[in-house]
Amino acid sequence: MAYSCEVCGETFTYKSNFITHEKIHRNERNYVCEICKKAFILKHHLDAHHLIHSQEKPYVCDICNKAFSQKITLTNHYRVHTKEKPNACDVCGKAFSRKRFLTVHYRVHTKERTYDCEVCGKEHTEKRNLNLHYLMHTNEKPHCCDACGSAFLRKSDLNRHYLTHTKEKPHSCEVCGKEFSRKGNLNVHYLMHTKEKPHSCEVCGNEFSHKSNLNRHYLTHTKEKPHSCE
Repeated sequence: MAYSCEVCGETFTYKSNFITHEKIHRNERNYVCEICKKAFILKHHLDAHHLIHSQEKPYVCDICNKAFSQKITLTNHYRVHTKEKPNACDVCGKAFSRKRFLTVHYRVHTKERTYDCEVCGKEHTEKRNLNLHYLMHTNEKPHCCDACGSAFLRKSDLNRHYLTHTKEKPHSCEVCGKEFSRKGNLNVHYLMHTKEKPHSCEVCGNEFSHKSNLNRHYLTHTKEKPHSCE
């Protein structure tokens, strides 16, 4: 008997794998780190995460001897040596070392935006992002820091804020070891090592490492000058 996901259509032979897969769609994260409160869908992901706090690094690169707390991090690190880019775009063929860079690149082709804000017209690819966006208009900030009282729009922003109190930097670069309090800052930092430019201009094809640089570049096409002297 095959188990089929009603959301994405993926099928599974074993019911246990099917149940685990359903948790991904529900974003059900029952395994929580008692140190930093980061939550995970699967227990073995939490177990791997615990190594970050323990500073234990059992996975060693046999090329440069750099050690890592997680096996997947070591696997990604090897690509720095091999220059391997296994994630290829099936539309244009451009390849990337990390799947998340490919995901960003796909948006150039799909231009998929389905949920529009009724207040300002901004478009969103997911309804949950639209719901969060509405809070910007209502000025609601439902997530409060119990240390200093600061309020935030998103729970993820509150979690990042907590790191300012603990001074913890749980995200480390697998290439040079530099540590960051925010995963987004680490992702931007990786581009310095890989030289990848996942953000492409739809007008002239120029490529950029950071989306903010692409947005500034667009102004050269529109001749728009949004900043005026007061």
